[in-house]
Amino acid sequence: MKLYNLKDHSEQVSFAQAIKQGLGRKQGLFFPQALPEFDAAEIDDLLRQDFVSRSSRILSAYIGDEISAEVVQRRVSAAFAFPAPVVPVSEDIAALELFHGPTLAFKDFGGRFMAQMLAEVAGDRKVTILTATSGDTGAAVAHAFYGLKNVRVVILYPRGKISPLQEKLFCTLGGNIHTVAIDSDFDACQALVKQAFDDEELKQALGLNSANSINISRLLAQICYYFEAVAQLPQEERRQLVVSVPSGNFGDLTAGLLAKSLGLPIKRFIAATNANDTVPRYLTSGEWQPGKTVATLSNAMDVSQPNNWPRVEELFSRKNWQLKTLGFGAVSDETTKQTMRELEGLGYTSEPHAAIAYRLLRDQLQPGEFGLFLGTAHPAKFKESVEAILGKTLPLPDALAQRAELPLLSHDLPADFAQLRKLLMGLPA
Repeated sequence: MKLYNLKDHSEQVSFAQAIKQGLGRKQGLFFPQALPEFDAAEIDDLLRQDFVSRSSRILSAYIGDEISAEVVQRRVSAAFAFPAPVVPVSEDIAALELFHGPTLAFKDFGGRFMAQMLAEVAGDRKVTILTATSGDTGAAVAHAFYGLKNVRVVILYPRGKISPLQEKLFCTLGGNIHTVAIDSDFDACQALVKQAFDDEELKQALGLNSANSINISRLLAQICYYFEAVAQLPQEERRQLVVSVPSGNFGDLTAGLLAKSLGLPIKRFIAATNANDTVPRYLTSGEWQPGKTVATLSNAMDVSQPNNWPRVEELFSRKNWQLKTLGFGAVSDETTKQTMRELEGLGYTSEPHAAIAYRLLRDQLQPGEFGLFLGTAHPAKFKESVEAILGKTLPLPDALAQRAELPLLSHDLPADFAQLRKLLMGLPA
């Protein structure tokens, strides 16, 4: 598998290099040179397969002969050890629940597949995973890499801007997992990560790698659950399928579009954001004008400079698709609360991110279409806000209950690269 740097097309790397490097020169994202496609018969055959077999074939279509199909299958089997069920919500809308993994969020798919792939290609070289999280990435990456030999993980997150239970899930592990609460927003955390990757001395000394959705292995893994969703739908609902994706850093939407590029029959997508609406405004005006990041109920989407957007534009360009075919919208906190109560009235308990995706899907679905929205995290991860909005008590799943009373082990730092660099260089080997 060959990939090229979107900011410098002369930089071309293998899949293994892309996993280990994370970012290319000039902080460029890697993108596949070849965009494989399955014909209709192959798609039908894939949709009849089980989740692991199907996912292995999809991923091997990208990876090629760089890693054998048998190894990919073994690694996928270890990574995707939990379901992604489609749950009916109304007559023409269902939820794709992606929160049945160990950290109760969709990031488990990408995080665990990346951990498996990195273990496969890294050999005995020590690696430091440095990543930023707006909520769920941190837990998924921490748990996926926890205890792995030769891997140290450092996770930056915005202090006070993720839910207390999200924080407990990954800031209580210790061992090879190091967490840093940055006194700023997610975009500042992301900027610090990028500065670290621009520091060649630091990069070489620590063997730096990123596990954000900018890492191609995480992105490819996320393609697989779109196929799993369609496989669960009856034939008539597959033909007019609209998928609404809660969008922050836009990795999930990119993966969905890559699934469509492979031949999966998805009629159209809706990019659903909160008040951090850089992309909806861009699609309306044609001008890219990121605002200051605003804190919202749907904190994992509090991103005003989404890193994966260049991949979306590259894919549309390569496929000769029109950006104007992409649905979009932004939902306020007040409307999010109303929508959560509406879903509760339908018998479906939701959290803010999924509610935003449902709201725009409900508003934009046309007669004869079938809608699917992504449930990206378990409602209990946002226990305080969900209980206050819905006026009901949520039981804690075991994964959260086990960590709720443990002490936080995080370092506290300002958004200052010199201080972060000092901390990184001083971490135990």
